[in-house]
Amino acid sequence: MIDQIIEPWEEDETLSELYVPEYIENIGLEVAKYYDFTVEKMTVMAIKPEYGGAIWKIDTDKGPFSLKLLHRRPSHSKFSLGAQDYLVHEKKARVPAIIPTRDGEKYVEKGGKLWFVADWIETLHQLPQDLEGTKQLCRALGEFHNLTKGYEPPADADIISRLHRWPRTYERMEKKMNWFRDIVTAYSEMPASATILSVIDMFQRQAQEAINRLENSPYYEIVSSGTKDAGLVHQDYGWSNAQMAEDGVWIIDLDGVSYDITIRDLRKLINQSMHSNGRWDIHWMREMIQAYHEANPISDEVFEMLLIDLSLPNLFYKHIKYMVYSPTTFLNEELELEVQSIIKLEEQKWSVLEELAQDRKGGTPE
Repeated sequence: MIDQIIEPWEEDETLSELYVPEYIENIGLEVAKYYDFTVEKMTVMAIKPEYGGAIWKIDTDKGPFSLKLLHRRPSHSKFSLGAQDYLVHEKKARVPAIIPTRDGEKYVEKGGKLWFVADWIETLHQLPQDLEGTKQLCRALGEFHNLTKGYEPPADADIISRLHRWPRTYERMEKKMNWFRDIVTAYSEMPASATILSVIDMFQRQAQEAINRLENSPYYEIVSSGTKDAGLVHQDYGWSNAQMAEDGVWIIDLDGVSYDITIRDLRKLINQSMHSNGRWDIHWMREMIQAYHEANPISDEVFEMLLIDLSLPNLFYKHIKYMVYSPTTFLNEELELEVQSIIKLEEQKWSVLEELAQDRKGGTPE
């Protein structure tokens, strides 16, 4: 039988909100035959149809497990699977253990993708999004980053690293502001266009200033030792992928991990929290940073990287970047309201960042 290549698929909510094509489900059942259990039920828990990935909860005669179809190329997926195995066996981290096949393999390759089975943690539940819950999330993130240090990927895995990509990421954001300006000018009749056009110059200047600050920062010194001393960023860390169980916070869905200056995960979490709260709150940010610092101490140099990364117009960029795919549907009234709220939010950011910068004058606090 020829192994059918798994392709991205269109969502079909007329069938199910979590629709997975039948041929992929059938491949999943074939994968399960490599394991020392019998599948009694498969339930789709999450999908990435645009990439060709999915997660199932599988009920078996040996108990519940997760079955995951990784959407990235196999050599990339081997990097993340190696990291997950390292964290479980070498660091005793609260990360689901990978279940080996009957032949002792960590994965099965079918359909041009890697599949793997891991423990299913029945007691997981989301942390509250209040300050105490957020601090627990930050402390768990710091612990995760600390435990990932020393990871060396398998010989047949790609080396996945974003360590040297910060300048390119910043420059790409600045360049795309030109694209956005051209699009909203061309589609000036759309509801969100005028609002975006009124602030695009300001946000582009902020990106330019961040590029200059990065160039004159400790960044190049920090990344000069390469992956040797680096930890891994999760890249999609938040309330859905870090959940509480009886013995503490467990971190799941590690397939996007990468070497990086790990403070970038905390920057994303701060942005997410400030956006959810509707304001930049210096007390909330300090508590988040301190909770992280307790588990993974932040040097003055890395703290500067956090401040520079926060200075980018991340929220604005995140919410408008998809306009390039379909301006006529994306530049709607809903986006206009969202952009207006982000403009007000970003106006608060600068005084907060200036105050935060004063925390490290004279050295790292005790």
